[in-house]
Amino acid sequence: MLNVPSQAFPAAASQQRVSPAGRNKVALKPGRSLMDWIRVTKSGRDLTGLKGRLIEVTEEELRKHNTRDDCWTCIRGMVYNVSPYMEFHPGGEDELMKAAGVDGTDLFDQVHRWVNYESILKECLVGRMAVKGSTVINDAILPFTFHMPSRKSFIKAIKSTPEDELHIIPFTELSHEVQELVSVLTSCAVGKVQVCVHKASSGKWAELGQPLESHDSFLRRKNRVVFYRECVLKSRTEVTHDTSLFCFKLPPATHMQMPVGKHVYLKALVQGSEVVKPYTPVERTLMPELPESKPVEGSSNEVFLMVKVYPNGVFTPHLNSLNIGDSLLMSSPEGSFSLRPLHDITHLYLLAAGTGFTPMARLIKFALQNLGTLRKVRLMFFNRQEKDILWHFDLDRLAAQEERFEVDYVLSEPSDDWPGRRGQIEASLLSDFLTKQEESKCFVCICGPTAFTELALRLVQQMGYLNEEVHAFQG
Repeated sequence: MLNVPSQAFPAAASQQRVSPAGRNKVALKPGRSLMDWIRVTKSGRDLTGLKGRLIEVTEEELRKHNTRDDCWTCIRGMVYNVSPYMEFHPGGEDELMKAAGVDGTDLFDQVHRWVNYESILKECLVGRMAVKGSTVINDAILPFTFHMPSRKSFIKAIKSTPEDELHIIPFTELSHEVQELVSVLTSCAVGKVQVCVHKASSGKWAELGQPLESHDSFLRRKNRVVFYRECVLKSRTEVTHDTSLFCFKLPPATHMQMPVGKHVYLKALVQGSEVVKPYTPVERTLMPELPESKPVEGSSNEVFLMVKVYPNGVFTPHLNSLNIGDSLLMSSPEGSFSLRPLHDITHLYLLAAGTGFTPMARLIKFALQNLGTLRKVRLMFFNRQEKDILWHFDLDRLAAQEERFEVDYVLSEPSDDWPGRRGQIEASLLSDFLTKQEESKCFVCICGPTAFTELALRLVQQMGYLNEEVHAFQG
């Protein structure tokens, strides 16, 4: 993979520089709107120049495609031909050309991290970036025990690379059989992860097992390949008239710790084409669960996804057509959200539209159960009609039981007897909602369609919130 030199992005004079009034856009030619681009992608035109073939792209090959008429770029290991998209890019061609012929992941994340680029550029997909043999950081492969690296060796590894995130790989073939039940306990405060497996039969092990290739190594985030596993649909429960809660069971002996605010990718063959879509997992319920109804401590062999089904969509009709017991592929957790900024906040403000509620569901539960300094969690939830409100009953019940939680519904197409707020997101709605009190520390999270997210970001910035006080989830 490529290393993009660190640089200020967007540059000071850039057309995409984020200002207090929000991200500036350039004037596009007539017929170059997002809807126009969608029409182009559905026209059947070959946007990659490869006649439908997907290829593996080397660094050398990627570098060759660095002009406006022949522009490839790489985002998270996937290579796209963005030449046809040049005239449709809201930030202008010059900004897009900064990623021409190179890995544009870092540049993309600094400006568009909430944008669903997989959907926008799906017809421009050239293929996957070839992973070099040196994917693992050779100068940072340091010996450490299976339990934990020494503090000195770990610090040395972090200093040896400019990356802001590394993945430690313990990769061992156990010397004896174990039971399927796996417990994983994480202590973020001390940076410790404890994995507990149970022996299939009693007896003393002479050794843990044999280390495999890449054991005891560090991996850069941008070089990590998305890993998929086959999951089985266990249940499907109706949430609203067009949204369901899907429960997928992971393969036997698989444990997947699902960090708050992360998403997974679902992949399936739809009408002969491979389609990949991101979804944010939720828990089985928003309410605190009774001890007898909780899953076994530490076990995470089920993943719950709340998905709105679009009758004319590409992926969701296929997902909704699955029978119980059918399978599809699910990735490991992905995403840029971090819990670190939340550790000492007093007020958490959440702005969600439609299924943009999904990352907020686990965030609400986590904040109320784990943030000792928290005084208030406030959710402003935007929908078209009352029937579209996800987990409406659970949200009202949680607000009634937990004094630190408040929810405010806003409908754009309410019925005549709707008693709540009406309209769409605007400054007057947020002025009373996003209040900063004395000696308070606030954090704002935003999720919804791209237009909603960009407008919400702009309004929040106008109210004086700093970049480090706001996180916008990818829509």
